[in-house]
Amino acid sequence: MSDKLTYSHYCEVIWMKKEEMNYYIYAAQSRNLSVRELRKIIKNKEYERLPEDSKKDLENNLKIDDYIKNPILIKNDCDNLNISEKILQKFILEDITSFLKELGNGFSFVENEYKIKLGDRYNYIDLLLYNIKFKCYIVIELKITELKKEHIGQIETYMNYIDKNIKTLEENQTIGIIICRKNNRYIIEYCSDKRIFAKEYKIICYNNNQLKR
Repeated sequence: MSDKLTYSHYCEVIWMKKEEMNYYIYAAQSRNLSVRELRKIIKNKEYERLPEDSKKDLENNLKIDDYIKNPILIKNDCDNLNISEKILQKFILEDITSFLKELGNGFSFVENEYKIKLGDRYNYIDLLLYNIKFKCYIVIELKITELKKEHIGQIETYMNYIDKNIKTLEENQTIGIIICRKNNRYIIEYCSDKRIFAKEYKIICYNNNQLKR
């Protein structure tokens, strides 16, 4: 038992299966969660939303992808489900702290609509993050459609730009995360760049606390 946790922490997880319990104990220790905060991530089913491969890797060295939930829950006071990518970005920015926690440990916000110049044209990265634990930049692209093959080429270009112009020699290669309405595992399966991951999103409305998308 860790001296960082209280008896009340353990009361929240003691009934769980071993792997699930270990996940929440580690989460509480590494994030310095209060009992109330621990109860909240259990209610949000963080462990259940981990990819199956990530659950198997919990006892080994985790990759950055293993920390990211699927689906990623985005909370907002929303009524209209016909949102655009700009509105989805707005929802995230309005509660960026919760969004970063959905991604996992060590994520920090750098900038939204991060401007880069490709040739004589400017392009804009939806969200640029940095992960302190893995010492790398994270490029995030938001898509309100099913994952498409052209999304891979777009985010790969942005990642290569960050690696060439922003990343230092001491930092690791940039990671790309496409957050989309629906994943297409075949596109990811045949993607040659293993730094790119796709995650689905779900929007929770504050009004009734139900999954709306």
